[in-house]
Amino acid sequence: MTPSSIRVRPTVLMAMSAVVADRVIGPEGLSEINRIAELPQLLPLTEFHSPGARQLLHEVEVLITGWGCPVIDEGTLAAAPHLRAIIHTAGSIRPHVTEACFDRGIKVVSAASANAQPVVEYTLAMIILEGKRVLERASHYHRDRRIPSLGETDSSLGNYHRRVGILSASMIGRGVMRLLHHHDFRVLLCDPYVEESTARDYGAELVSIEELFERCDIVSLHTPLLPSTRGLVTRRLLDSMKPGAVLINTARGALVDQEALTDAVSAGKIRAVLDVTEPEQLPTNDPLWDCENVLVTPHLAGSQGNELTRLRELALGELSRWTVGEPLRHTVPHDALKMSA
Repeated sequence: MTPSSIRVRPTVLMAMSAVVADRVIGPEGLSEINRIAELPQLLPLTEFHSPGARQLLHEVEVLITGWGCPVIDEGTLAAAPHLRAIIHTAGSIRPHVTEACFDRGIKVVSAASANAQPVVEYTLAMIILEGKRVLERASHYHRDRRIPSLGETDSSLGNYHRRVGILSASMIGRGVMRLLHHHDFRVLLCDPYVEESTARDYGAELVSIEELFERCDIVSLHTPLLPSTRGLVTRRLLDSMKPGAVLINTARGALVDQEALTDAVSAGKIRAVLDVTEPEQLPTNDPLWDCENVLVTPHLAGSQGNELTRLRELALGELSRWTVGEPLRHTVPHDALKMSA
């Protein structure tokens, strides 16, 4: 590295909600930012239009963004003539970053890989638990207060050679397949953008979406929500699932025809693990709450608690590399914006 490649301490601002700044960045992160950059304001920007915000934006070179960041559009960029990098401390950049950022040549970084890890772990855990029907059987045990005999145990439960279907070889989908490879599962993959050779690399059989739903005991959704994927999981696909099959959704609720899903689980035909729904916050009288064969979790698969530290470490590692002119490791290519979650 030559002296000319070393930047003067850049001016950095945070743009995210105050709660996110406190939980993701925190005092330790602020200390690290101050060590390598100028941070003219400790509080994060939550809007870009006030005179105070515009004054700060005029000098900023790097925005560290997170959940709650306002949209960085052409008007914001006009107020930030020196902005060179956006480092996002979460996964999806679509709610915050626009085409204009890429058009101006701004480097965009995402912590998607760090946020993917707990989703992968959650998905694997749910696949294994559902294969053993742990939640259902624990409920029965609590009710009956006795251990069923081996003869009373359904011979269809268990995880040996269970067929698991992965819908989309996204970053999370690929992570799940890597972990499944270490277990005695048979993995099927549906992704129109993947070649058979790539599927084989992950130990998976490449199939159509119809085959995925018809053949698998468990189907896990990892598709980004795009105009073309909204309602992708139709009533016809849900009706084609095996009796007792499981749908796991950690992606987006709107991927699924929720009325059809509600009908299928209410009839007891299939089971579901839903970390996301449509709407995201289910109404208090939604019938899914009362379905014994449905587990609804409060969008917790992604980074929470101490897992947020992983997001900060990735983001500030990238800031450090950018400051000294080293290659960034987690940049988002322009063409990925339209296909990201």
